[in-house]
Amino acid sequence: MLSLEGKIVEAEAYRGSDDPASHAYRGKTSRNQVMFGKPGVAYVYFTYGMHHCLNVVTEEEGVPGAALIRALEPINGIEEMKKRRRTSDPRALTNGPARLTQAMAITRSLNGIDMTMPRELFISAAPPNPIPRTVCSRRIGVRLGRDKPWRYQVRGNPYVSGR
Repeated sequence: MLSLEGKIVEAEAYRGSDDPASHAYRGKTSRNQVMFGKPGVAYVYFTYGMHHCLNVVTEEEGVPGAALIRALEPINGIEEMKKRRRTSDPRALTNGPARLTQAMAITRSLNGIDMTMPRELFISAAPPNPIPRTVCSRRIGVRLGRDKPWRYQVRGNPYVSGR
């Protein structure tokens, strides 16, 4: 089976009722109910009628919160990612939330999957090496709540998304 792997190099935090950019801002709905569930679960949604976005639930059950995975550094399966993204530029494979879901074939079919267990979609600890320097900034791509400094990225990593 083909293994597609990447290292998370950029993420944004989204909370519940105190975060107007969060899908959970106005409470629980059928679309966002996963955000109120167990931490470590995938919250995958479809946006703009054409893109999927991957989030990981971060808070305890009943408290909405998730981290949007904005960018990955591709590690394994790069040729397959290039085919899916129709590009030969490795930096354009996974440097944005919609690009990474397209490159990794992540769709709503994976919404609600427990990402703490090795399955078709999971997060694992990185191999031991020096911890990269991360920087914090304002979120991008949102109208409301963009003043929150909840965007985290690996400084200088070429796979981080724009701005």
